[in-house]
This record gives sequence, structure tokens and C-alpha cells, in this order.
Amino acid sequence: DAAETFAAILGEDGMSAPAYSGLARAYMALDDLDQAEAVLNGVPAEISDTPAIDAAYAQLALARQAQDAGPLGELLAAVEADANNHQARFDYAQALHAAGQVEEAVEQLLQLFRRDREWNEGAAKEQLFTIFDALKANDPIVLNGRRKLSSMIFA
Repeated sequence: DAAETFAAILGEDGMSAPAYSGLARAYMALDDLDQAEAVLNGVPAEISDTPAIDAAYAQLALARQAQDAGPLGELLAAVEADANNHQARFDYAQALHAAGQVEEAVEQLLQLFRRDREWNEGAAKEQLFTIFDALKANDPIVLNGRRKLSSMIFA
């Protein structure tokens, strides 16, 4: 399985950031978030600040949030009932992401940022960056989301 493959790679090259990242992601796929975190916490300091490790940490944070995500329908109803219920919109975005609807989650977070960029100490922007970090830098969702966020910040 994937975890065994990445562990074997690390046995050969203990300084492989992609292998640590892959091993952590394999544990995340098995829903063993504690083991994924243990893998990431064991990354040697020399490679701990690489894009692969940063992305794995972001994915772990999102996976932990997904465990607490509420039901999409109820959260959508709360947002539709009060478009200025920022907590409901934030929770809805987290639930969308947990359901694999990443682009929709980004749109909800951008909408929240547009409405109140300072809400909850900039939580929308911070969550956007976490999602962007978890994806590949050239992912169209990242490119579009960063462009839209930049236009709001500098408007």
C-alpha cells in the first residue's frame, strides 16, 4: 500500500520531503490523522520548510476541520436566511471543502472576505491561504482564488 511504499522510500532517503508528505497523506487517506501528524512532526528540520511539507500540514489542518463539519443543507439554509451570518458562511465553506467541493468553498470564503475582511481576525483570508497551500500552486482554483482575493485587497 501507499504508506508502505513511502516508508520504504524514507528508509532509503530519510531527507525526502515528498516521501514524508506522501506518507502523511497516505495516513490521512486512511483517516488516521494522528499518525499523519506524527509523521509530519518527525520531519527533519532541514526539510521541514519545504512546499511538500507545508502542503501536507495544510491538508492535515483541513482534514481535522472536516471532522467537525456540519451538514451542508442546514448550513446553506442558515446562510440563505441571513447573508451576513459570517459564522454560518464560514462553517458552510468548511463543510463544502470537507465534501470535496473546493471551488465552492473558496467562493464562499471570498464572499465572506468581501463582506467583512476583518471578521474573526481575518479568518476567511487565513482559511483561503490554508486551502491554497493544500493545493498545487498552479491549480486553477488557486490561481483564480488568489487573483480574486488580490483584487479585493488592492481595490
